[in-house]
Amino acid sequence: MSKKYLRPLFVIAIASLLIFDAYAQTIKIPVIKDGQAQVIPEFENPDDWLRHDLWVETEFDTDGDGKADRMHVSVTRPKQTESGDLKLPVVYESSPYYAGTPRPPFDFFWDVKHELGENPPARIKGPKIVVREQRPVISNSQIKNWVPRGFIVVHSSSPGTGLSQGSPTVGGDNESLAPKAVIDWLNGRANGYTTPYGNEKVEAFWATGKVGMTGTSYNGTLPLAAATTGVEGLEAIIPIAPNTSYYHYYRSNGLVRSPGGYLGEDVDVLYDFIHSGSDEFREHNNRVYRDKIMANGLDRVTGDYNDFWASRDYLNDMKPLKAAVLMAHGFNDWNVMPEHSYRIYDVVRKKGVPHMVYYHQGGHGGEPPMELMNKWFTKFLFGIDNDVESLPKSWIVRENDDRLKPTSYADYPHPKAEMVTFKPTAGFPERGSLVTGSTTKQGTETFVDNVSFDGESLAKAEWTNHRLMFTTPVLSESVHISGVSTITVKLASNKPAANLSVWLVALPWEEGRRAKITDNIITRGWADPQNHKSLSESEPLKPGKFYTVTFDLQPDDQIIEAGQQIGLMIFSSDKDFTLHPDPGTEITVDLDGTSISIPVVNGKSAFTFRK
Repeated sequence: MSKKYLRPLFVIAIASLLIFDAYAQTIKIPVIKDGQAQVIPEFENPDDWLRHDLWVETEFDTDGDGKADRMHVSVTRPKQTESGDLKLPVVYESSPYYAGTPRPPFDFFWDVKHELGENPPARIKGPKIVVREQRPVISNSQIKNWVPRGFIVVHSSSPGTGLSQGSPTVGGDNESLAPKAVIDWLNGRANGYTTPYGNEKVEAFWATGKVGMTGTSYNGTLPLAAATTGVEGLEAIIPIAPNTSYYHYYRSNGLVRSPGGYLGEDVDVLYDFIHSGSDEFREHNNRVYRDKIMANGLDRVTGDYNDFWASRDYLNDMKPLKAAVLMAHGFNDWNVMPEHSYRIYDVVRKKGVPHMVYYHQGGHGGEPPMELMNKWFTKFLFGIDNDVESLPKSWIVRENDDRLKPTSYADYPHPKAEMVTFKPTAGFPERGSLVTGSTTKQGTETFVDNVSFDGESLAKAEWTNHRLMFTTPVLSESVHISGVSTITVKLASNKPAANLSVWLVALPWEEGRRAKITDNIITRGWADPQNHKSLSESEPLKPGKFYTVTFDLQPDDQIIEAGQQIGLMIFSSDKDFTLHPDPGTEITVDLDGTSISIPVVNGKSAFTFRK
């Protein structure tokens, strides 16, 4: 090429650099105030966002076509990144729900009306899902919060859902490796393509490689799943109400237990609920994963912990995790119960990984205040030294406070919490007492299982032969419970199997429209007495023989007000959670061998009672 053509091109190149340099000086990225990334006016207009989709190749083949599965990914980024000179960090959410789920009625759940230890009635398989095949936009979640603040937002559909290839496995390895592949692509280590089967590649030239993941429920599980792979580039996660163990979601201490609001759901039901992927591989996926692996592993007869469940427990995969973890959960989430977050938070804390926890008093979902989330991602994605790691580790919304205005504590449980052990005294069929002193010769009390009565009815009853109830005297000062209560019950059954349910309640039971979610149930738990020795091995109960069962209730942090009583209710079948055997099982409790230990701030000295 002659010099007369080179000179104009050189001039144009220099001019372009000068223009970009001038442009870069006019846009400061990020804009930080109070340790948080602020909205950048040039990134605020949705009309200026670039939105496109692609398919990222993984390292697995779960639909059996002999090719590595590709995940459907969508990107939303400021137009200023198109030149390649501006690179930004990524906020990433993945989900199996984006393409849609079955519509009510949900008639493909397991029938819970059968005797314990028996094979359940056959389950109707789930219907075909009417798919929302949205391109190039998979979801609009996260975008308005993060793109204007200088982040790129990425979404992906889980394996076997929407336009992603492969099969759902509900906690299998591919659901961890799928978001890992997307993060690898964002860092130039995996291939992205413009089509599901084509060879035209797409590069994430606009990404710094630093990624933060967040989401709620299943969408909150996947950030943890990705983090357990130890993938480079995943710097921080904010899981909200995550399911961290499918055993803990569908079982409790050996007992077959449904998640709240979804009676009869199990891992294969959830598979049917999310399997919105291609019809081409549906028969293969159903045959291999639902009708073989899940059918052989889930075990609705004994409820035992086995290899199938162990492979779907993220607590077993924590060693590689190095991303900074901000957990969030509701103490009254009876769907994905608060133990799911606490069990992971406790391990993360011991690992020395940057950590923080946010709890509120509501139910399922509920993300932390934007200030906390922003500081978390600003620190670990932009690398801004905003002292977020110096903040208190625990943020808890008190009972009557705004969910976005939590109270800070040094950690969770409260560092001053001490276990206080209460023993029951006789009082059946009315109410016995809960006392902190020693008790002897309280004898035994026998109640009769009857699932016709729900837990609320039993808790409110002045007397009934379908539960045992023990209460403290009326509190003269408020008491702050913080942590995990542990129950020990010495019992005998007249049948080889029995449900065991325990509620810790605040009395009197508040009713009506003004009653709050924190007014009545403090915490609760469930167990199978057949698993009194081991979660992985059931032992049929010998009628009349006493067994000692010890297990934890759900984590809690709650202030029980003066004027209330703390009540311990022991019963059998829990209408909203357990299987429904025919009424009539008799359970005898040895009161001298029964106790409950409750974590109380300032310990035993915190209890003062009205005379």
